[in-house]
Amino acid sequence: MVRGARKAVAVGVAVAVACSVQQHLNFVPGPRHAAPVAAAAASMMMAPAAFADEIGDAAKKLGDASYSFAKEVDWNNGIFLQAPGKFQPLKALKAIDKMIEMGAAADPKLLKEAAEAHHKAIGSISGPNGVTSRADWDAVNAALGRVVASVPKAKVMAVYDSVKDITDPKVPAYMKSLVNGPDAEKAYQAFLEFKDVVAKNQVTTASAPAVVPSGDKIGVAAKALSDASYPFIKDIDWLSDIYLKPLPGKTAPETLKAIDKMIVMGAKMDGNLLKAAAEAHHKAIGSIDAKGVTSAADYEAVNAALGRLVASVPKSTVMDVYNSMAGIVDSTVTNNMFSKVNPLDAIAAAKGFYTFKDVVEASQR
Repeated sequence: MVRGARKAVAVGVAVAVACSVQQHLNFVPGPRHAAPVAAAAASMMMAPAAFADEIGDAAKKLGDASYSFAKEVDWNNGIFLQAPGKFQPLKALKAIDKMIEMGAAADPKLLKEAAEAHHKAIGSISGPNGVTSRADWDAVNAALGRVVASVPKAKVMAVYDSVKDITDPKVPAYMKSLVNGPDAEKAYQAFLEFKDVVAKNQVTTASAPAVVPSGDKIGVAAKALSDASYPFIKDIDWLSDIYLKPLPGKTAPETLKAIDKMIVMGAKMDGNLLKAAAEAHHKAIGSIDAKGVTSAADYEAVNAALGRLVASVPKSTVMDVYNSMAGIVDSTVTNNMFSKVNPLDAIAAAKGFYTFKDVVEASQR
């Protein structure tokens, strides 16, 4: 489903500050220590180039060249909610699907670190444009570079090509017009250099698929939820542009606080289950019909995957997301969405969800 896939991307995802630790030997080893030290030195010399953190060093160079540009961007601008060209939800979904595939192939540990880096960066945002600190800008770029390097080039290029297909060719020039042109060009050239370092450290083989649990209580509960809610799912207009609309009366900084809670939750999720959920969404996108509705079987699989994912996170972290969203979603939003579907189907779906929620909570760590 289009909307569900957008949520998956938001969830994201995502990012942690990379800390470099240097150890200095301030002594000369005696004869009996010479062999171990020599062996350690030899192993370090023969270690992969990534051990030297080329991506982290390149991220600092990128920061030197791009932070002026970053400060000029109005990160609070509502333009980032808009489609980058003609509104084509099903075509855009294909691009989102490529992003999900890339996320599923990424190293779970590096995804966690990237989420944590984004969380920290949100904490240092200041100024009218909503820009993060220089240190956190570098850390986020480094974390994302490492995530990209953990995915084979073909999957990364599939994202690039699919996004290019839905982006109006006039968009780059327009976005450049909103900032200082020379700063944007300097940042772009630095990005190309950064891209080359990432490509140099990139893996060539995709990671193994996730191990999907079966026969568990959450899986059984997901079937009951899906049976009760699938009519409601078919009532929804998944191709509507309403999902691109900003929340009434809320500013970007207010909304970002809720997004931050989602990022924190994502960083605490089990890596294998996160991969399994991404793979379930990818499969579900493959079975959608002309109205953007996935098959009943894939809908059930997505519900089960998300239930297991939520159960892998402490309840307090999940409730932080719920409470933050409750604080920014006005009742007019829920009333408006309710008015667009069959009310009896919506009520049946809600009852099914509450029962499912209890099963997930009982399995929660």
